[in-house]
Amino acid sequence: MIRIPFDHSYARDLPDAWVPVRPETPPAPELLYWNAELADELGLDTEQASEAELARLFSGADIPEGAQPIAQAYAGHQFGGLSPSLGDGRALLLGEVADRNGQRRDIALKGSGQTPFSRRGDGKAAVGPMLRELIVGEAMQALGIPTTRALAVTATGEPVYRERPLPGAVLARVAASHLRVGTFQYFAIRGETGMLEKLADYTIARHYPELAGQDGRHLALLAAVAERQAALIARWMHAGFIHGVMNTDNMALSGETIDYGPCAFMDAHYPGTVFSSIDHQGRYSYGNQPAIAQWNLARFAETLLPLISPQDPAAAVPAATEIVEGFEEQYQRRWLEQARRKLGLEGERDGDQALADDWLVLLAAHGVDHTLAWRYLADEAEGKPERLAGLFPSPDALAPWLKQWHARHVPRTRRPPDIAAAMRRESPLYIPRNHLVEEALDAASERGDMKPALKLLEALRQPFVEREGLERYALPAEPELAEGYRTFCGT
Repeated sequence: MIRIPFDHSYARDLPDAWVPVRPETPPAPELLYWNAELADELGLDTEQASEAELARLFSGADIPEGAQPIAQAYAGHQFGGLSPSLGDGRALLLGEVADRNGQRRDIALKGSGQTPFSRRGDGKAAVGPMLRELIVGEAMQALGIPTTRALAVTATGEPVYRERPLPGAVLARVAASHLRVGTFQYFAIRGETGMLEKLADYTIARHYPELAGQDGRHLALLAAVAERQAALIARWMHAGFIHGVMNTDNMALSGETIDYGPCAFMDAHYPGTVFSSIDHQGRYSYGNQPAIAQWNLARFAETLLPLISPQDPAAAVPAATEIVEGFEEQYQRRWLEQARRKLGLEGERDGDQALADDWLVLLAAHGVDHTLAWRYLADEAEGKPERLAGLFPSPDALAPWLKQWHARHVPRTRRPPDIAAAMRRESPLYIPRNHLVEEALDAASERGDMKPALKLLEALRQPFVEREGLERYALPAEPELAEGYRTFCGT
């Protein structure tokens, strides 16, 4: 059996934050996807392993030597309502490895069966949702957005039952950690301040080691998490990404995007866009994501109050509140930094925020594709207006804003082709278009055909480089396909 050099710092340092669990043995595991690049990054010696060995190892059929499968405990606010005991209902952590850069990474299975936290669920997953997590996670990686990643997707050879029987699958997920806001909530709800302190110091040691041992480290932890979340959400918003289920148990303290359930990328720019079938009120709409991130941070801050001021937790409220309220400014700063690059602007001027905001208002007013508008603006920068103009109903709709944008570029120290090239490095051409994702998932789930998924992944690996033969991967769906599009959790 392949040996993976697992460590188990989470299990060792936080003995009350997990329960042991064994994955269920799938009857006929078959490897659908193997991420050899990621395996090499993790330092895994799997080159000589057969597909059958990998399928058994990363589906739960075989327990890797040195693994210690556990289900992690956490709570969470789900759509604003507190669930005090959630935990890994269909996932388990095999252990941690040190990658080639010396960074500790979790390897976990998702969809491997019931755990003590399953709450009447079967703990299993279907091929479609696991491939969605693979495709979207790899797209985010290529876009430079911090994310968990898929090491493997393995069909189990048995059905799972949702609205109808679907082919089952297990995802092997790699994450900087699975520490969540909900992990802290689990112990705060129970008044277990000692465990909260252990958890905070573990989080600091793993993700913010520069804070270790400092006085005031718990307040500093809140500030550091807020800074990473501001950067992350700004990247989501520029990419047109909608997470779909930003519960507190889905906010990773590492600053990675985690738990790709009913997620999707927006086509036409519209702040109220919602794809999740269960988000009936639009709580997690595209435009509401920064505010929800701030709300989640407030819940994290509440858990830290007894650590920030042990003698009088209420005394910590003003300092914690200042950090939470400062998130909006941090996010806006991060968003504007990237907007300036995508607009090709040099330096900083007072009117840049208004210029960027007006661009988005223009896109929303005319239902213009978010991704192509940003991308084709680079054409305009080098005097090729045709593709951008073609996105709008008439030249008159675009002309006033373009006049302001061109005026902002004066004086100019770079050549127009250089400005355009720099803009294209910030604005992708290829994203996981919803109709293409569904096409890939349907082919794999209904016919066992992985070719569409692999072709889509190949296009997404270089999202900023325009390539011949990939034209369909750059275009949004026809309106009749896009209308009413919904995504599902898969549970």
